[in-house]
Order: sequence, then structure tokens, then C-alpha cells
Amino acid sequence: MRSSSGLLSAILLGYFLRLLQLLSTCLAFSLVASVGTWMGAVSNWSIFIWCFCFLVTLIILIIEFCGLQSRFPFSWYNFLITYACYAALLCISASIIYPITYIWFFPHGRSQNHAIAATAFSCIAAVAYASEVAWARTWVWLGVITGYMVTVPGLLKGLETFVAGVIFAFIIDSHLYLHQPALVWCVAVYSICFLLAATALLLNWCDCDNRLPIAFPTFLLGLTLLSVLLYTSALVLWPLYQFDEQLGGQPERLHCNDGLVYSVCTWDQQLAVAVLTAVNLLVYVVDLVFLAHMVFSRTEDQLRGSQFPLLYKS
Repeated sequence: MRSSSGLLSAILLGYFLRLLQLLSTCLAFSLVASVGTWMGAVSNWSIFIWCFCFLVTLIILIIEFCGLQSRFPFSWYNFLITYACYAALLCISASIIYPITYIWFFPHGRSQNHAIAATAFSCIAAVAYASEVAWARTWVWLGVITGYMVTVPGLLKGLETFVAGVIFAFIIDSHLYLHQPALVWCVAVYSICFLLAATALLLNWCDCDNRLPIAFPTFLLGLTLLSVLLYTSALVLWPLYQFDEQLGGQPERLHCNDGLVYSVCTWDQQLAVAVLTAVNLLVYVVDLVFLAHMVFSRTEDQLRGSQFPLLYKS
């Protein structure tokens, strides 16, 4: 009886979080759109994030209310945890980028108030999505959910692809790197590592991880080790060729236009990519440590026969 009551409470909490996500993202983009307080690529990106999260969350709610989860050819729980993880990161990025880029440049009044309120609801949405990730983690220990995406390496792999996506947003202008072969190599590194991480996620999402000739954790260890080596080269080359004057770089930030910001300065983009490269390398190293502990502390049979959450309980 107590177990059934706890299960019902967990299900109701899940629906409450989804409704909160739906309401907060809806209010965020509605407040901004109502007074036209979006201009330029950065603000358009924030609007896209809120609309995308609202739409996907609404579709998830409809599917769950109609009981259609079993109709999909992939793990529904893995999809939910993957989406919640990415949505939390997206809303966090919008909650940081939008106010920094716009709020402080609006005159006091209705536009600024709406922009502040939209940022607040974006923060609430980020907390709601992050709470869903934590909520899913509790289901792991209850034995209800199993799979790669509810483990620490799974969440780290999602974070790796997200940071790579942000890097791509900053290097969308090819003039940042086409003039130097070393910088082109860095962009190739970001692309290769993103594809490797995305492949790992898709293999598990489509339940194809058991079809590999080697154990899935061993496969992940190899991919992550390669990514660490590649990112290390990018961490050295990108700052060297972007900020060293002898190699054609720009060591100091030049003056950018004052007033309302519609785009990010080139030097700021270069610095952001350098910082994000270091951040993603750190995430890959942490991921490598977790996977190395898993692979070298278990036998081949244990790696093939155990679920990821169970492997991380010890």
C-alpha cells in the first residue's frame, strides 16, 4: 500500500514538473513577443529555445495522457531523460545570454520589465527541467528506470554534445578560422567529437548498444579517450592562433559598438570558444575517469550483462 502511494506521488510529481515547464516556457516567449523585445541572432536564439521546449513538452504530455509511449521504437524513458537534460541546459543558456545581451540596454519601462520577467520564467523552466532529471535519477535507485542516460557518464555525454553545440553557435562565421589551417583543424575536432558523442547516444537510444562486437562501456571508453586527445590539441591550437600576435592573432579586445547589442564581437567569440573548449575537455576527462573505473573494475561478462545504473551503485 505504501509502495503504491509512493509510486502515485512520483507520477503526480512528474506531471506537475511538466506542467510547470509548459507554463514557464510559454510565459517566457509570450512576454518577450508581446512587446517585441527581441532583435538579432542572440535574442532569436532565446525565443527559439523557449518555443522549442514548450512545443516538445506539450507533445510529451499529449503522448503520455494518451498512453502512446509503447508505440515508439526506442526507450521512452531514455528519451525523456535526454530531453530534460538538454532542455535544462538550453533554458540555462537562455537565462544567461538574454539578460546579459539585452536587459541592461533597455530603458526603464514596460520593455525592460517584460524582459526581466521572461528571464525569471526561463530560470524557473531550467529548474523544472533539472528537477525532472533529478526525479528520474531517484527512479533508478527504485529499479523502475534503467539505461545509459540516467547514469553519470550518460549525463556527461549529453553535456559534451551541448557544449559542442554552443561552440558551433560561436564559430558559425567562417572568417574566424578559415584563414589558418590550425584553426580549421580545431573546428574539425569539435565536429568529430560531437559526432562521436552523438553516435554513442543514438546507439543507446535505439537499443543498438548490445549489437557491438565489444562491450558498450569499452566502446565508450575508446571514443572518450580519442575525444580527450583531440580536444587537448584544440585547447592548445585555438588560443595560440587566435590570441598570439606573432601567429596572426589578436591579443587584446578591440572596441565594440556601444548601445543595444545585436551580435557578439569577434574577439569575444574567439574567447568564448577557447573557454568552452577548456570546459568540454574537463567534462571529457571526468567522463573518461568514470568509464575507466567501470571498464577496469569489471569483467567482460559483467560489462555485457549489467545495466549502467547497477554498475554505478557500487
